[in-house]
Amino acid sequence: MTPRLLPVLGAAALLLAAGCTKAPPAGPTTAALPALRVRVEHARVENVPVFTEVSGTIRPLQRAQVAARLMGTIQELPVTLGQRVRSGDLVAKIAAGEIAARVAQAQSQLNVARRDLERERALLGKGASTADTVRGLEDRLALTQAMLREAEVMLSYATIRAPFDGVVARKPANAGDLASPGMTLLEIEGTDAFQIEAPVPDSLAAGLTPGVTLAVEVPGSGLKFQAALAELSSAADPEARSVLARLTVPAGTAVRSGQYARVLLPGPPARAILVPAAALSTFGQMERIFVVGENNRAVLRLVKSGPFRGTAEPQRIEILSGLSGDERVVVAPPATLREGQPLEIAP
Repeated sequence: MTPRLLPVLGAAALLLAAGCTKAPPAGPTTAALPALRVRVEHARVENVPVFTEVSGTIRPLQRAQVAARLMGTIQELPVTLGQRVRSGDLVAKIAAGEIAARVAQAQSQLNVARRDLERERALLGKGASTADTVRGLEDRLALTQAMLREAEVMLSYATIRAPFDGVVARKPANAGDLASPGMTLLEIEGTDAFQIEAPVPDSLAAGLTPGVTLAVEVPGSGLKFQAALAELSSAADPEARSVLARLTVPAGTAVRSGQYARVLLPGPPARAILVPAAALSTFGQMERIFVVGENNRAVLRLVKSGPFRGTAEPQRIEILSGLSGDERVVVAPPATLREGQPLEIAP
């Protein structure tokens, strides 16, 4: 059976070979493409500033944890979260019946001491008393006055007022709770002045001095502004290897307490390749640039872009890879431009 199949297989092989040797139809080549008139610019190699981004938090310049200074039931807490308060407004009241009784007792003792002193002074003038008795009553009067002042100060702790104009940011306590000395009743934050707290890497802190301005971005609000460095700690965190920095937010900037902020710290300059932003085009997820090759023909380069640099026009963008820095790039390449197509350079 095998000898009978050989002629058939041989014929098939001959037909396949004939099909493979048939030339495909001629298509368009780059030599047949027309020359395109384009504008070119040289890629530039420059030393550009390098910034390190650190995360910060916006804090009010004025903030206070209002706490109790004596033990007692919270009688009143007439504020709500987000409520604005003025300096001196009543924000909490604690029951202090025992201290009020001490005030009344001290006041009564003071009245008795004052009457006794007045009587003995009158008798001393008539020779019916002694100077030692009068001096003893004077000391007693001073003691009862001090006791009254102490009781009145303690009683004043039962009425808690706002220390400054602001807004109630937190309210961990409620009316009816038992307050104890040091217990936080609420937190008040100012609304007029803000600052940014950010940990600065120890390696970059040496180049910062109070008063220098740094670029700040607030992604949540889309804000960008310059903030002055107000404070820089001299002690570093041994775990994070960073120091705490505080920056002053410019007056009138619409920020809120607790917002996330990015602080850009300048570092030593680095070499970068810059091209006009209009020279960069995309094809799907690929970034590409056409450069002028030999005989003024277009050469396609796949690149990776970086951040925009500078504010001058035309805006330039950094190219991280794909260029060496000595090329001529095509600015705003036409959509019909192809690899190898001849170029006519516009003056």
